[in-house]
Amino acid sequence: MKFAYKFSNLLGAFYRHGNLCFSKDGNSAISPVGNRISVFDLKNNKSETLPASTTKNISCLGISPDGNLAILIDEGMAKSTILHLLLHFPWSCSFENVALMYHAPGRNREFNAFALDKSYYGPFDETTCIDWTDDSKCFAVGSKDMTTWIFGAERWANLIYYSLGGHKDIIVGCFFENDSLDMYTVSQEGTLCVWESDTELEGLRKGPKYSERKKMEEEKKKREEGESNEDDDVEDIVGEDGETRGDVIKGSADTPKQVEGIKNVRYSQRSKHYFNKAGDFNKLTAAAFHKKTHILVTGFASGAFHLHELPEFDLIHSLSISDQRISTIAMNPTGDWIGFGCSGLGQLLVWEWQSESYVFKQQGHFNNMNSLAYSPDGQYLVTGGDDGKVKVWNTNSGLCFVTFTEHSSGVTNVAFTSSGFVVVSASLDGTVRAFDLHRYRNFRTMTSPRPAQFSSLAVDSSGELVCAGSQDSFEIFLWSMQTGRLLEVLSGHEGPVSNLCFSPVQSVLASVSWDKTVRLWDMLDSWQTKETLRLTSDGLAVTYRPDGQELAVASLDGEITFWTPQTGGQTGSIAGRHDLQMGRKETEKITAKQSAKGKSFTSLCYSADGESILAGGQSKFVCIYNIKEHVLMKKFEISCNLSLDAMEEFLDRRKMTEFGSLSLVDEGTGDGDGVELSLPGVKRGDMSSRRFIPEIRVSSLCFSPTGRSWAAASTEGLLIYSLDASLVFDPYDLDMDVTPASIRQQMKKKEWASAILLSFRLNEMPLIREVLEAVPYDQITVVCSSLPDVYVDKLLNFVASTLEKSNHLQFYLSWAQCLLTLHGQKLKNRSAAYFSFKFKYNFCFLPSCDWNIYNIRYAAALSKQRGMKRTAAESLSDEEEEEEEEVEMDSGGDEENIYNE
Repeated sequence: MKFAYKFSNLLGAFYRHGNLCFSKDGNSAISPVGNRISVFDLKNNKSETLPASTTKNISCLGISPDGNLAILIDEGMAKSTILHLLLHFPWSCSFENVALMYHAPGRNREFNAFALDKSYYGPFDETTCIDWTDDSKCFAVGSKDMTTWIFGAERWANLIYYSLGGHKDIIVGCFFENDSLDMYTVSQEGTLCVWESDTELEGLRKGPKYSERKKMEEEKKKREEGESNEDDDVEDIVGEDGETRGDVIKGSADTPKQVEGIKNVRYSQRSKHYFNKAGDFNKLTAAAFHKKTHILVTGFASGAFHLHELPEFDLIHSLSISDQRISTIAMNPTGDWIGFGCSGLGQLLVWEWQSESYVFKQQGHFNNMNSLAYSPDGQYLVTGGDDGKVKVWNTNSGLCFVTFTEHSSGVTNVAFTSSGFVVVSASLDGTVRAFDLHRYRNFRTMTSPRPAQFSSLAVDSSGELVCAGSQDSFEIFLWSMQTGRLLEVLSGHEGPVSNLCFSPVQSVLASVSWDKTVRLWDMLDSWQTKETLRLTSDGLAVTYRPDGQELAVASLDGEITFWTPQTGGQTGSIAGRHDLQMGRKETEKITAKQSAKGKSFTSLCYSADGESILAGGQSKFVCIYNIKEHVLMKKFEISCNLSLDAMEEFLDRRKMTEFGSLSLVDEGTGDGDGVELSLPGVKRGDMSSRRFIPEIRVSSLCFSPTGRSWAAASTEGLLIYSLDASLVFDPYDLDMDVTPASIRQQMKKKEWASAILLSFRLNEMPLIREVLEAVPYDQITVVCSSLPDVYVDKLLNFVASTLEKSNHLQFYLSWAQCLLTLHGQKLKNRSAAYFSFKFKYNFCFLPSCDWNIYNIRYAAALSKQRGMKRTAAESLSDEEEEEEEEVEMDSGGDEENIYNE
């Protein structure tokens, strides 16, 4: 079995916090999801999460205008914003009350790609927004101190800094007009100010450096007053090597003095508008402005948004899309689509305002994701969460296509039936519900005679029996799927039933409980206990091997034990507590090593071949064990996000004070005993506390029926690891000249795979055909197995198009057969838009194949007659027949002449 699983996609998380961006063509929305970036293709309705990740949650995202470069800022550089970025031009970000301008990284590799150019000081409080002019000559910064500062990015003599007021609350957005210095500023209390400049962009004049200009003014002042000014507005940033890193420009309340002959830029307030005219005061939380269409979009804390046309402030549209606060707004380059992000619900919406319709609307589980299950064909995933929702996901697109909201409490377990068209879920609200994926409805609701909280669920291989375990009455309830009637109540456990599993080959139910036992129930023999297996600790998870010949059980002491169901004997065990490597929580007073002694695996899943088992629990690691050898094969770190709790093994020294850890000192509790520590066994933490940090954990694991991928429900979302990586790295592009001469040189060396890659890179059809037809027939399989995935698609395209007109039919069919045999599984995963093109040539082959069959039969008949000798009598009879035919033809000609006469 292969263990080279790589991160493939992240489902169930569409937006957390930060700002949204659109791609250059406007067809894709780019959203920060925790410490990763997700790209949503709005045209093809697909999502992809990039494998790159940061060490903390991403707080800001910037995309270059050409779409080739992205810059991310995480919470490590807290309270930062990037709202504009230009490749080969400066880009800016704000940190606390400072605006920093850097040179953008170029295409050439540099040791230090981020070169600080200037630092701008002006606001007295944290900055909230940034906007640039279209030609990158100036930029504006909004702040919490209710002011907006305009700075010159270059040495402008008439614009160094300028401060705008007029607001009574935090600045939410500041926007330049198209090809102009005119501005719009929007504040949190719902006020829009329109500012008009007396100078156009072309009117900006180059001047000396700000530092040189200030020195000239200081020298002039010294000569006039005879004393030096101690307050210097200019400082140089000096690095460790003593070299200057950039200029510091400090804005002040005083207007910079004019350079002789050049008038300074001045602003005047043209108009002022209010969003809350009706008196229903509502905080304005997000804003976006499209410069070409002059459309201003504003979002509010109530979930409503407004569209206005500026500068007249005409209301175009008003709609409420949610009951939660709108955190961010973005518009695509054409201005047709508006993207909204709501961090409270993890919701991402794309709205087309002209047709008033949704382009994209997705929402994940806004609480913990508790369980997951694959459909029998591996195309769908179902998840259940603490929010009471059951969601079904398409593994190819990565999007949710149906959500069931019938449960009134948290969903603890979900399962597919063997048909793949019914989803069953168990909940803490005391119901087990069955959902139809054809009509998208809840067609069966099963309950217990007495109210019970169901914590586990299992469906047998026929899909007829449904059972759920209770965590308060210690009983197992059995229903009929067809009638919905309660068939039996299985009693015998003396503790909460933690997990259930049906045998895939027999009507036997395995249940594990906190009473340190595993019970096997025979469904055909009056539902009696067939076997009782004694454990050394509380049982947490149980699962059958795909052939039903082995049972794996995870217990509270961190061990995984293996049993034979037929005999009830133990065949082996794995001590996996040391493999969990649990981190230390911020509020814990014991070390991570001591804390790990209380951790265990909570979810188990066999691989498709039954040789390995996947285990996960209260840790950031997922382990794959070899069952036969009882050894750890590989560990997967599902997250490196330090914004989650229990990630670091040791305490951060930066958080240590003379009174202990900062996390144990709650500033808002007064003279009490400090932070209340969570009780042992608490899974989710105290959400009522002032500062709640989610804890990293894996709540459920499941292998795909194909064995090519597995999924993990974790704090980050639904993570999918696959053997079929979507992103392909091609190392041959690095250091080889691609010319026909170099390709033929590779052919002489009999480096067939390298020659094929180079020929496809050159993309000349005759040369590709020449290389392929030069490959020996017995080397086709070897060459196909060594091709990268990206070239398999190209080669299969070429073979499909060449088969129609080539004389070497069998040769190219051998190429197609080898490619499909060796790479068929990967091609099948993206078959939707792929095989429609490849095999449209099937019917074109039929006439040529029939024609070839007839020719081969004729050639075979001729070859049989060529070596045969005929007797004289046969030859004489043949000559007589020919003479008779000639006579008949002559007589026929005479009759025609007579008739014509």
